Amino acid sequence: MRCVFAFLIKQRCISREVLSEFAREKLMFEDGEYRNAVFVGMDENGIPRHAHKKSTATGSAFRINVEGSDPAYSFHYLSKNPCPHRLFVFEAPIDLLSYISLHPANWKQHSYVALNGVSEKPVLKLLELYSQLDRVVLCLDNDEAGLNAASRIHHTLRQKGFDVEYDISAHKDWNEELQASYTQKQSMTAIKIV
Repeated sequence: MRCVFAFLIKQRCISREVLSEFAREKLMFEDGEYRNAVFVGMDENGIPRHAHKKSTATGSAFRINVEGSDPAYSFHYLSKNPCPHRLFVFEAPIDLLSYISLHPANWKQHSYVALNGVSEKPVLKLLELYSQLDRVVLCLDNDEAGLNAASRIHHTLRQKGFDVEYDISAHKDWNEELQASYTQKQSMTAIKIV
């Protein structure tokens, strides 16, 4: 996991503690051949049904869902909290991890899912399987595609009787928000030292 951790911590500013938790849960790993980050989606029985690869190489935009993956079971974290709680929805695994890094307090009390795009299939599958998910928070990208998808998913979920909220980043996505927050903290630290 050296390349994956280095990429996600140093380049993407994601919390080491958050990454360690996902690695312990076997929801992410580093592929041996190309050193890609692999984000795993499990079914309700803990069987891997989906894998999304993201390059850890500097400047590479490579990302792909592994052939044969079931999009209904994309990368997600399901809280062990049996009480009603929120399901936070993101376009990409890195945005999901970034959001948790930005909001670490009691994060395990909620559930999270990355769509690996803008399809509502993973949200609908989790809501079908887990009755404790009582509210959905759409945290999709703050761009035309993300806002359009959020509106469409909001409409679909409201028709099915779910409470839906929005949490939109001030930046294009949650990783940009995290990186901006990190840069601001670094600047404040530098000012205090001088």
